[in-house]
Amino acid sequence: MTRVLVSGGTGYVGRFIVEHLLASGYKVTVGGRSPPANGYPSQAVPHVPLRLDPDADQLAAFDDVYYFVHAAFEHVEGKYRGGEGHDPEGFRRANLDGTVRLFEEARAAGVRRSVFLSSRAVYGETASPVLDETSPAEPDTLYGQVKLAAEDALKATTGHGFVTASLRVTGVYGRAGPGRKHKWSGLFADYLAGKPVAPRIGTEVHGDDLAEAVRLMLETDAAKVSGKVFNVSDVLTDNREILSVLQSTTGCPHPLPPTAERSGFKVMSTDRLRALGWLPGGSERLAATIRELAGGVRSS
Repeated sequence: MTRVLVSGGTGYVGRFIVEHLLASGYKVTVGGRSPPANGYPSQAVPHVPLRLDPDADQLAAFDDVYYFVHAAFEHVEGKYRGGEGHDPEGFRRANLDGTVRLFEEARAAGVRRSVFLSSRAVYGETASPVLDETSPAEPDTLYGQVKLAAEDALKATTGHGFVTASLRVTGVYGRAGPGRKHKWSGLFADYLAGKPVAPRIGTEVHGDDLAEAVRLMLETDAAKVSGKVFNVSDVLTDNREILSVLQSTTGCPHPLPPTAERSGFKVMSTDRLRALGWLPGGSERLAATIRELAGGVRSS
C-alpha cells in the first residue's frame, strides 16, 4: 500500500480526505501540531508533527511518504477570508512561506506527488461569467492572494518525478467528526429557534466528493494533472433550499428565508475535473446529507 501524508488531516476538510483514502486502501499519516483524538478519524493512523513554519526543518516528516496532500491552513477560527485577523504578516508567513517550505521539503525527500487545497477565492471578482481554470485569477482578499501564490509556488517545483496539482475548492459540506459541529449547525439552530435567517447563495461540494478529486490527482496519469489546477464544486444552492429540506424533515413550522438572488453569482465550471471521471453527488447527495444532519434535531 502507498503511504500518503495529509497535512491538516484532523481538520474539518482534511478528515474527509483521510477517511476516503483509508477506505480506498491507502496507508495514511496525519501531519499536524497534535495527534488525532480517539475516533477521529475512524481508525488509528500514524501522526507526525508538522507545522506551517518556514524556518522549521521538517524533512523527516516525509520519510517513507509517496504522496503529500496539503490541506493545512492557519487562520482565525471560523474564518478563511478575513482569517488573518490582526496579523496579516503572520498569516502570510505561515500559509505562504510555510507552505512553500513544505513543498520544497517534500520534493527533496523524494515524494512523488503533491496536491494542494486551494480555493475559489483566487478568482476574486473577475469579470468572467463562468469561472473555469483559464479565467483570470484576480484575488481581492489576502486569503485568495496567499492561495494563488502557493499554487504558483507548487507549480514551479513541478518536474520529472515530482507531480503537482492544485484543487480550487469551495463550500465543503458533510457530517463533521465525533463531537464536532457541521458547517450548517448555526444556520439550523437559528432556523429551528425561529430566528430570522438572511438569504445567502453559494456553491457546495460534499467532503467525500472533494476527497475523490484528491484521489484522482494521486492516481491519474501524470501528464493529465501535473502542474495544473482543477475547480472542485458541485451544487449551487441557497439558505432557503437548504432549510426547506430541514423543514420537511423536522416538520418545523417557521417561515423560510427569501430566495437568494442568483443572477449575479458566478458558478465554477468543473468540466476539467469531470473529464478525468469525477462525478459528484449533486442535489440528491445534498438533500440526503441535510436529512442525515437533521436527525435528532428538534424545532421549537
